[in-house]
Order: sequence, then structure tokens, then C-alpha cells
Amino acid sequence: MNNLINSVGILGIGSSLPDKVLTNEDLEKMVDTSDEWITQRTGISQRRILEEDEPGYTLGVKAAVSALEDAGITAEDVDLIIVTTETPDYMSPSTSCIIQREIGASKAAAFDLNAACTGFMYGMTVAQQFIKTGYYKYALVVGVEALSKATDWEDRNTCILFGDGAGAAVIGAVEDGYGILSTYLGADGSMGHNITIPGLHSDPVEDAKRIHGKKHTIWMDGGAVLKFAVKIMESATNEALDRCGLSIEDINLVVPHQANIRIVEGAAKRLGVSRDKVMISLDKLGNISSASIPVALNQAIKEGKLSKGDNVVLVGFGGGLTWGSTVIKWAK
Repeated sequence: MNNLINSVGILGIGSSLPDKVLTNEDLEKMVDTSDEWITQRTGISQRRILEEDEPGYTLGVKAAVSALEDAGITAEDVDLIIVTTETPDYMSPSTSCIIQREIGASKAAAFDLNAACTGFMYGMTVAQQFIKTGYYKYALVVGVEALSKATDWEDRNTCILFGDGAGAAVIGAVEDGYGILSTYLGADGSMGHNITIPGLHSDPVEDAKRIHGKKHTIWMDGGAVLKFAVKIMESATNEALDRCGLSIEDINLVVPHQANIRIVEGAAKRLGVSRDKVMISLDKLGNISSASIPVALNQAIKEGKLSKGDNVVLVGFGGGLTWGSTVIKWAK
């Protein structure tokens, strides 16, 4: 303990998705929308949805087990579990404690972190600090979201966007020169009113936004978020690159938050990144908040888009409003 570690990175990664598929054609039967309208505006054709009686943490458990297997360690080896979620099944106990129980990580400290869709970037950065200082050897970061349970299925502006899922990564020491090269986190609370999900309190302003009287559902000003997102994805990426002395030309793959194809393409254009260097998974999964980036990263690995020594940028934005970016030299 307390021996400084030079290089910290991802040792293993895993993901889990619900079996149920909700297509745009299904949504046509639920709200006034169409497959063409959704696809043109979002790039999403379908999303995965939990069954009504299925808790979200079950996805987190499966993703965690998969990540541990990929890293070649056991749950008993884990020192810390950080769960990133904005849709916990319980206010208490935390989702991290539930996952700790379910996987048998009895030696691990555990807490939840909410930075909305940017959560995984925040969680990974926090985990890095614990590993880098030598305080812990292995940290498990799990992004798990059950947005279907916070969605107003009568609101066509939001119900077309979201899905459920989980992604997890084991963070630990890696070969010198590899792993996390830089991180950049930020927030602007003055813009937080643009994406909201009331919890134990809902004021009259928030209630008035929800025209169907469903007080504890997600509401979003899509136009304001889109303008913010495109700019912040570009600037956050460039800031992380500057911090490690790399340029966008040095990057083999960009894994952005999978919110909307217009946001992803707009940010890629501003960065000067070709489409073949940008990982896209939103067409089949929709926006799964903090699970979005680790799930997309896992898919990229399965598709052979990352090899040892490649440089990858993870970049996201979310409610709060928050943002975060990480540059990683892939160590596996």
C-alpha cells in the first residue's frame, strides 16, 4: 500500500444488455412518431429494455463478472467498487453494495457516483487515483442504467432516445507507458435545468415540464443539450489530448457517449475525425447514459477495432451538466 504506480489502465472489460428489444416500429404503436422520423433525427433504430419487474442492478452484476473474467482476477481480489448510475434501484443501499454482495467481493469498499451520462469517465478517473497512489490494487467501475424505468413513454421527445444496459471495467496497474495518459473532467451546474429527473423532491417548475403528470421521469431540452454537447465533446477531447501531448492524428479510435448521431457526427466533424475512427453503437442500443461508453468500448474490442498500443479517446457529456474525456494507450 502507498507505493506510487506509474501507469494505470483497463485490465478487463465487460458488458450486459437486456434481452428485450424495443424497435422504432414498436414505438410507432405507443406514441405519435415514425421509424423515419426517429432514425433521421437520432440515428437510433432500436434499443434494449429491461422487463418491468427486472431490476437494473442485475445488468451491472453480469457486466462486472464479465470484466473480472476478462481481467483474470476474482471478486475477492477487488479492493473498490464504484458504480456510476443515475437510475439506481434503491436510494439505499447503493447499487455498488448490491453488486458487491451479488458477486462476492467481500473485501471491497463500495460507493455510487452520479455524473449522469459522463459517470463512467468520472468513475474511471476516481478509480485511477486510488490505484496510482497505491492505496488499492484493483478497482471495479460499473456503469449501469435502467433509463426505461425513468422514461415517460408518452413523451415522444425523450422516449425514442433511451435504453438500458451496463458496462464494467477493472482498473489496475499496467505496463509502463500504457494505460490512462490523461483525463479531463468538468461541470456547469448553471445548465443543469436542461436535463432533469426529480427524486425525493419535485418543485412546481419541474412538475410543469412533465405534461403527463409523471413527476419522476426524465425531461430534456433537446435543442439546448445538442448545442452544448457538440462543442463540449470537441473541447474536452482537445483538452485531454493537450494534457498528454498528443494530437487527434495520433488517435486510432474515438469512443464517444452514444447520445444522438447528430451530436456524434457534429463533434467528429469539428475534430476532423473520419467516421471510420468513431465507434458507433447507438443505432442498436440508444442512449444508455453512463453505460454507453464502456458498452461501446467493449463492442469495439470484440469487433477488433483496438489493439495493444493503439491510442483511444473516450469522451462524454451528460446531465448536471457534466463532461469528461480520457486518452488511453491500450494495454491489452
